[in-house]
Amino acid sequence: MEIITSPQAMLRHASQHRENKTRIALVPTMGALHEGHCSLITIAKEHADHIILSLFVNPLQFGANEDFETYPQTHTTDIAQAKTHGVDVIFMPNTHDLYPENHQTTVTVNTIENVLCGKSRPNHFSGVATIVAKLFQLTRPHVAVFGEKDYQQLVLIKRMVLDLHFPIEIKSGAIIRHDDGLAQSSRNTYLSTQERTIAPCIYQGLSAAQHQHQQGETDPHRLCTTVQQHLDKHPSIAIEYIEIRDAETLETVTALTKPAVLAVAIVLGKTRLIDNIVLK
Repeated sequence: MEIITSPQAMLRHASQHRENKTRIALVPTMGALHEGHCSLITIAKEHADHIILSLFVNPLQFGANEDFETYPQTHTTDIAQAKTHGVDVIFMPNTHDLYPENHQTTVTVNTIENVLCGKSRPNHFSGVATIVAKLFQLTRPHVAVFGEKDYQQLVLIKRMVLDLHFPIEIKSGAIIRHDDGLAQSSRNTYLSTQERTIAPCIYQGLSAAQHQHQQGETDPHRLCTTVQQHLDKHPSIAIEYIEIRDAETLETVTALTKPAVLAVAIVLGKTRLIDNIVLK
């Protein structure tokens, strides 16, 4: 396994493999790898011959008073996990190389980035779109793999690829959960022991709403209320949003006549957690 830190070296490496007709897959991450990330590597290996995993904590997607300075960085274990799971190249650029002095260019995906998490995290998704576009340019993948836990991000990337004509196939990986249902996330490490016992109620609420939908309920308000009732049992939870939106466009829906995503964001203690479930 090779570790590349220079954007120029990464581009040369990818271009050489392109010339050799090697099929490349990219798995973009901010590190602190867990089973969810590893499942994305597995998917990448099913669709490509050469796997590139990026490790970069992107400052553009963090707002004021967010956790950029404290975001978990576990490079030693990340590298070991990547090697174990068959990654061929780790791309670990530094911030200055990706965002040189007086950097002025960003990518926006107008409507999608302003709903759900975008309401409380202005500029977050512009930061996501910008770094992913850069990674696409430097790693030249045929395939890129993103997790469904960050559902809004997945929809945004698909829209950007379509709008900007990136010749890249986007694959998604299902949410990987702990035994108690909590979605695996690098930020779970922020939770205290007590908070960790409370956090699974998010998935419990989502599952209850899913069961309700399977029994025939199509009213988004009633389904969201079911989730809220589970969360309201815990006074330490501050609900940011519970919403149902079109699974492909994230547009508002008034009745479930086609696939929709039921998405939740909460703050538990000092930790912001998101989760979702697709209602088919």
